[in-house]
Amino acid sequence: MEEVKWLTWAKQMQAISQNGLAYGKDIYDIERYEQLRSLSVEILNTYTKVDSNQITDLFANETGYATPKVDVRGVIFQDDKILLVKEKADGAWALPGGWADIGLSPREIVVKEVKEESGFDVVPRRLLAVLDKNKHYHAPSPYHVYKIFILCDIIGGSAMEGMETSEVNFFDRSNLPQLSEERNTYGQVQIMFDKGLQDNSEVVFD
Repeated sequence: MEEVKWLTWAKQMQAISQNGLAYGKDIYDIERYEQLRSLSVEILNTYTKVDSNQITDLFANETGYATPKVDVRGVIFQDDKILLVKEKADGAWALPGGWADIGLSPREIVVKEVKEESGFDVVPRRLLAVLDKNKHYHAPSPYHVYKIFILCDIIGGSAMEGMETSEVNFFDRSNLPQLSEERNTYGQVQIMFDKGLQDNSEVVFD
C-alpha cells in the first residue's frame, strides 16, 4: 500500500528542511529551510488535526541529517504459535519490541524489549525481515521507519506484563487477535509465520 501523497510530501519537506538546517551556512537559506519546516508542520496539522506544538515536538524537532527511525521486533514461536503482547496504549496486540536505543545493537535491543514487554528471556537466532513501514498497511505516521524482525528462542523467564503491556499470549496464525497496526500488520505477522517456521528461509526486505 502506498502512503498517502500529502504525508509523503510533508515528510520529504521535513527531511529537506532538516538537512538544510544541519548543513546550511547562508542566513537566507536557513530562513527558507525554517519556513519549509513550518509548512510541513502546518500540512500535518491540517490533515491529522494533531496540535501543531505536538507535531513540532514529535516530527520537526530533530537535528542533523534526516534518516529513518528503526523499530526492532522479536519473533518467538512455541508449538507453532507466535508470541504477542497486548499494548496498554491501544488495547491491541503486537510483537514485542520498540524503538532502537542509541548505544545498543539490534541483538541487544530485541533481548531487552522482549524481556520488558513479555517477561521472557530470549536469545536472538536470526534475522527474518527488514521492512519499510511506508510499503505496508500501517496507519499514517510522521516518521519514515525501518522495521527489523528478529527470530528468538526462549531460554528462561515467564510470561509477565510490563510497563507498556497488559497481557502476554501465544496465537496460531488462523486465530490472531486484534493487532496494533501502528506496530505490526496482519500481513507482517503472516510473513513471520512463513519465514520463522522455516529453518533456511531468506531474509525479506522492503
